[in-house]
Amino acid sequence: MSCNLTSDWWHVHQSVRAIRRGGVIAYPTEAVWGLGCDPFNQKAVSHLLDIKRRPMHKGLVLIAGNLSQIEFLLEDLTTEEYDKVTASWPGPYTWIIPDRRGLIPAWIKGKHHAVAVRVSDHSLVKDLTESYGSFLVSTSANPAAHEPARDLLRVKTYFGNELDYVLPGSLGKLAQPTQIRDLQSDRLVRA
Repeated sequence: MSCNLTSDWWHVHQSVRAIRRGGVIAYPTEAVWGLGCDPFNQKAVSHLLDIKRRPMHKGLVLIAGNLSQIEFLLEDLTTEEYDKVTASWPGPYTWIIPDRRGLIPAWIKGKHHAVAVRVSDHSLVKDLTESYGSFLVSTSANPAAHEPARDLLRVKTYFGNELDYVLPGSLGKLAQPTQIRDLQSDRLVRA
């Protein structure tokens, strides 16, 4: 194993340890740095929302590294809806899909009855979610009303020691944060 692979593995391992302990981490995504935590740990999500200064009612995005991690959320989709969503994954597309069975906590969905989900093709996101064994929260690493962080220095400037771990790495090649589209209405929520 090369030194770089060993280093990457070690940082992913430390990130997973922080998440399992209820921590909030920062990590690179397709276009900007993200903040993440265990979506089923209400205390961790509350801490993430506090440091980001984001109201819970807005909801959060879930990010997976492969389709199998979120397959259970797609079970109630029609064949046409399923094909539409999965044709864009893995990739930089976030879909708002209905959570008809209430499988995702209210502190993730906010005031909505649906949940925003992306299956990323970013290598570190894949490694992180695979090592963790599940999907994670993904929201841009910035306090409300500030530009999303595009480098590690900005992440540290915004959040200092409020994070439990920072997973070093490079952003993907996107110039803008991923597109968000509502599956039911086909409305583009974020271009």
